[in-house]
Amino acid sequence: MAKESILIVEDEEDIRSLVGHHLGEAGYKIFEAGAGNEAFDILEKNLPDLIILDLMLPGMTGTEVCKTLKQQEETRHIPIIMLTAKGEEIDRVVGFELGADDYVTKPFSPRELVLRVGAILKRIHAEDTREVMQIDGITIDVPKHQVSVEGNIIDLTATEFKLLLTLIERKGRVQTRDMLLESVWGYDYAGFTRTVDTHMRRLRSKLGASGDCIETVRGVGYRIRESRE
Repeated sequence: MAKESILIVEDEEDIRSLVGHHLGEAGYKIFEAGAGNEAFDILEKNLPDLIILDLMLPGMTGTEVCKTLKQQEETRHIPIIMLTAKGEEIDRVVGFELGADDYVTKPFSPRELVLRVGAILKRIHAEDTREVMQIDGITIDVPKHQVSVEGNIIDLTATEFKLLLTLIERKGRVQTRDMLLESVWGYDYAGFTRTVDTHMRRLRSKLGASGDCIETVRGVGYRIRESRE
């Protein structure tokens, strides 16, 4: 059975070819684009299972591409891994704020990137086997990959969805940042625990008043309480 498809959006041909080669060797179907407009041309005909997106693109930047993808109904569900030569935390935060699911800084190991792609796709497929869960006005329909609050559908990224699902499945139990990184991101992400805080702020904001059910346990992590007090 054919594996999932990956769209690589990278203006440096040697990097694009290198990434494409390793992902192709891993069995993925590859689409390549050297700029944002080329990526959208491909997306009109083929919707990939995951997008690898360079931050510094000619013309339309990677952040602009990411923002547009997350605003469009047909592409907002596609997980995005951002590539960048920048290593500062502020750049990671910007990517995550726009809805990116992961972040890889150049230079990087192609093998590690393949593992990250596999981890993201694996946990998305794992979600498809579960059903509908509810707590404090929040309904999470796992097969449909849809979250609603008091009947109103909420637009969550794939990572925000997984984060909420993980907390609800472990309702009442404190989850450390490291535990959430391992469960949600699916690999050792040590050193970037603030990634969890960034996603948690976005998740709470999108959930509105219902986001209050997510408690911060100071110095430890987060949990969803059993019921409202």
